[in-house]
Amino acid sequence: MADSLTPERRSWNMSRIRSRDTRPERALRSMLHRAGFRFRLHDRSLPGTPDIVMRKYRAAILVHGCYWHRHEGCRNATTPSTRTDFWLKKFGATVERDKRNLEALTVLGWKPIVVWECDLKRRPDDVMAEIKQELGVV
Repeated sequence: MADSLTPERRSWNMSRIRSRDTRPERALRSMLHRAGFRFRLHDRSLPGTPDIVMRKYRAAILVHGCYWHRHEGCRNATTPSTRTDFWLKKFGATVERDKRNLEALTVLGWKPIVVWECDLKRRPDDVMAEIKQELGVV
Protein backbone atom coordinates (compact mmCIF):
# COMPACT_ATOMS: atom_id res chain seq x y z
CA MET A 1 0.00 0.00 0.00
CA ALA A 2 1.37 3.39 -0.97
CA ASP A 3 1.70 6.35 1.36
CA SER A 4 -1.40 8.56 1.23
CA LEU A 5 0.68 11.73 1.60
CA THR A 6 3.07 13.34 -0.83
CA PRO A 7 6.74 13.05 0.07
CA GLU A 8 6.83 16.79 0.82
CA ARG A 9 3.84 16.58 3.18
CA ARG A 10 5.23 13.45 4.91
CA SER A 11 8.56 15.23 5.38
CA TRP A 12 6.77 18.25 6.85
CA ASN A 13 4.79 16.01 9.25
CA MET A 14 7.92 14.20 10.40
CA SER A 15 9.80 17.48 10.90
CA ARG A 16 7.21 18.48 13.51
CA ILE A 17 7.98 15.51 15.76
CA ARG A 18 10.08 16.81 18.64
CA SER A 19 12.91 15.01 20.36
CA ARG A 20 13.13 17.24 23.43
CA ASP A 21 10.75 19.27 25.55
CA THR A 22 7.93 16.90 24.68
CA ARG A 23 4.68 17.00 26.64
CA PRO A 24 5.53 13.87 28.71
CA GLU A 25 9.00 15.22 29.44
CA ARG A 26 7.63 18.59 30.58
CA ALA A 27 5.04 16.85 32.77
CA LEU A 28 7.72 14.76 34.49
CA ARG A 29 9.97 17.78 34.99
CA SER A 30 7.09 19.63 36.61
CA MET A 31 6.36 16.70 38.93
CA LEU A 32 10.02 16.37 39.92
CA HIS A 33 10.37 20.09 40.55
CA ARG A 34 7.23 20.18 42.73
CA ALA A 35 8.66 17.26 44.72
CA GLY A 36 11.76 19.35 45.44
CA PHE A 37 14.20 17.69 43.03
CA ARG A 38 16.66 19.77 41.06
CA PHE A 39 18.12 18.61 37.78
CA ARG A 40 19.75 19.50 34.49
CA LEU A 41 18.35 18.87 31.03
CA HIS A 42 19.78 17.04 28.03
CA ASP A 43 23.37 16.51 29.20
CA ARG A 44 25.21 15.86 25.95
CA SER A 45 28.27 14.56 27.80
CA LEU A 46 26.33 11.41 28.78
CA PRO A 47 25.45 8.54 26.45
CA GLY A 48 22.04 8.99 24.86
CA THR A 49 21.74 12.62 26.03
CA PRO A 50 19.35 11.82 28.90
CA ASP A 51 16.27 14.04 29.17
CA ILE A 52 16.77 14.71 32.89
CA VAL A 53 20.04 14.41 34.82
CA MET A 54 20.17 14.42 38.60
CA ARG A 55 23.87 14.63 39.41
CA LYS A 56 23.27 14.52 43.17
CA TYR A 57 21.89 10.98 42.75
CA ARG A 58 23.96 10.08 39.66
CA ALA A 59 20.66 9.34 37.95
CA ALA A 60 19.79 9.81 34.31
CA ILE A 61 16.10 9.79 33.43
CA LEU A 62 15.05 8.99 29.88
CA VAL A 63 11.45 9.75 28.95
CA HIS A 64 10.52 7.31 26.19
CA GLY A 65 7.59 7.66 23.85
CA CYS A 66 5.82 4.31 23.58
CA TYR A 67 5.54 4.51 19.79
CA TRP A 68 9.14 5.35 18.91
CA HIS A 69 10.85 3.31 21.62
CA ARG A 70 8.50 0.30 21.29
CA HIS A 71 7.05 -0.06 24.80
CA GLU A 72 6.39 -3.77 24.99
CA GLY A 73 2.73 -4.64 25.49
CA CYS A 74 1.60 -1.03 25.09
CA ARG A 75 -1.30 -0.25 22.77
CA ASN A 76 0.56 2.87 21.59
CA ALA A 77 3.46 0.85 20.13
CA THR A 78 1.75 0.23 16.80
CA THR A 79 3.45 -0.34 13.47
CA PRO A 80 2.32 1.58 10.38
CA SER A 81 0.64 -0.54 7.72
CA THR A 82 2.62 1.10 4.90
CA ARG A 83 6.35 0.52 4.40
CA THR A 84 6.35 -1.98 7.28
CA ASP A 85 9.88 -3.22 6.58
CA PHE A 86 11.26 0.32 6.75
CA TRP A 87 9.50 1.02 10.05
CA LEU A 88 10.47 -2.27 11.69
CA LYS A 89 14.11 -1.60 10.79
CA LYS A 90 13.87 1.98 12.13
CA PHE A 91 12.19 0.90 15.38
CA GLY A 92 14.68 -1.95 15.81
CA ALA A 93 17.60 0.47 15.49
CA THR A 94 16.02 2.76 18.11
CA VAL A 95 15.57 -0.10 20.58
CA GLU A 96 19.17 -1.27 20.05
CA ARG A 97 20.48 2.27 20.55
CA ASP A 98 18.44 2.54 23.76
CA LYS A 99 20.00 -0.70 25.06
CA ARG A 100 23.52 0.50 24.25
CA ASN A 101 22.92 3.85 25.95
CA LEU A 102 21.49 2.25 29.11
CA GLU A 103 24.47 -0.11 29.32
CA ALA A 104 26.94 2.74 28.76
CA LEU A 105 25.31 4.84 31.50
CA THR A 106 25.49 1.90 33.91
CA VAL A 107 29.16 1.27 33.08
CA LEU A 108 29.89 4.94 33.81
CA GLY A 109 28.31 4.56 37.25
CA TRP A 110 25.01 6.27 36.48
CA LYS A 111 21.60 4.95 37.43
CA PRO A 112 19.49 5.01 34.25
CA ILE A 113 15.74 5.32 34.82
CA VAL A 114 13.34 4.85 31.91
CA VAL A 115 9.93 6.49 32.19
CA TRP A 116 7.31 5.55 29.60
CA GLU A 117 4.92 8.09 28.14
CA CYS A 118 1.82 5.96 28.83
CA ASP A 119 2.79 5.47 32.50
CA LEU A 120 3.06 9.23 32.97
CA LYS A 121 -0.45 9.65 31.59
CA ARG A 122 -2.13 6.75 33.40
CA ARG A 123 -0.35 6.58 36.73
CA PRO A 124 1.81 9.64 37.44
CA ASP A 125 1.82 9.07 41.23
CA ASP A 126 3.21 5.55 40.76
CA VAL A 127 5.90 6.89 38.43
CA MET A 128 7.01 9.42 41.06
CA ALA A 129 7.03 6.73 43.76
CA GLU A 130 9.16 4.47 41.55
CA ILE A 131 11.62 7.28 40.79
CA LYS A 132 11.93 8.13 44.49
CA GLN A 133 12.53 4.46 45.27
CA GLU A 134 15.22 4.22 42.58
CA LEU A 135 16.90 7.32 44.02
CA GLY A 136 16.64 5.97 47.56
CA VAL A 137 14.53 8.92 48.74
CA VAL A 138 11.44 7.02 49.88
